[in-house]
Amino acid sequence: MKVLANDGIAQIGIDTLENAGFEVITTKVAQGQLEDYINKHNIDAILVRSATQVRTELIDACPSIKLIGRGGVGMDNIDVDYAREQGLHVINTPAASSHSVAELVFGHLFGMVRFLYDANRNMPLEGDTKFKDLKKAYAKGKELKGKTLGVFGFGRIGQATAKVALGVGMKVIAYDPYLDETNLELDFYDGQTVNFSIKTISKEEVLKQADFITLHVPSQENYVIDKAEFDAMKDGVGLVNAARGGVVNEVELVSALESGKVAYAAVDTFENEPTPAVQVLMNRNVSLSPHIGAATNEAQDRIGSELASQIITLLK
Repeated sequence: MKVLANDGIAQIGIDTLENAGFEVITTKVAQGQLEDYINKHNIDAILVRSATQVRTELIDACPSIKLIGRGGVGMDNIDVDYAREQGLHVINTPAASSHSVAELVFGHLFGMVRFLYDANRNMPLEGDTKFKDLKKAYAKGKELKGKTLGVFGFGRIGQATAKVALGVGMKVIAYDPYLDETNLELDFYDGQTVNFSIKTISKEEVLKQADFITLHVPSQENYVIDKAEFDAMKDGVGLVNAARGGVVNEVELVSALESGKVAYAAVDTFENEPTPAVQVLMNRNVSLSPHIGAATNEAQDRIGSELASQIITLLK
């Protein structure tokens, strides 16, 4: 059987599949050429991340496809229901990248409260001539310890982010319309564990109480954070979007940054990927990364292993 890993797969996934008798193809096929390639090579399974779209038209046009795999959590680039109606297996790896995303969130948070996102822009330009001025400009940093982190969406990634926050010494509050309470178990290097029970609260209360807000929600029709939500936040709040582009109204985000309602924001996922709005990219109070939440070696190895295991179970 042939597996097309169109957006790549870790070597451990390739090795596992090949040892089970699969042929793994890692050629990157352009979206417009996928139909011809799949049919020409009689592909049995296609693996994608966020770049490749697997829509109804492609599914109908490629009868050899038996399985669609998403390396990651969100499957908004796949017509999942239709594929399953046609008898195809549709799989993903919802837990594999959770901790990697959580660490990226805190990379941004630590950088924001100490102005590293701005210092790293200005030090190369002015560090040798305006050192004292820059030192003064970045002298009013904050500690995360003792602050309140509001988590929107308390699934696997939201909970992983909450665990890091608890380890840092933050208070965690969460909003999730599908979850009332959950137990978080923090595991430490020496085998010790500590348990925290987190009850979710209303969206309005999270907006009102949080010093920092991080989003871990799926793509949806309307903005999760729009003007009304910005207005309800604390003055000087920090916001992180490492979820999906389009869950934050970026026009209102820029406005909130300019007014000071939002002191700083971190954006890993953008409304207009792969051509983010210049107003966001050039705002001096935005910490930026190019959709790399799951882009760690460890996460990619876990994703590759999980995909390979599921494919072997379903197709062998």
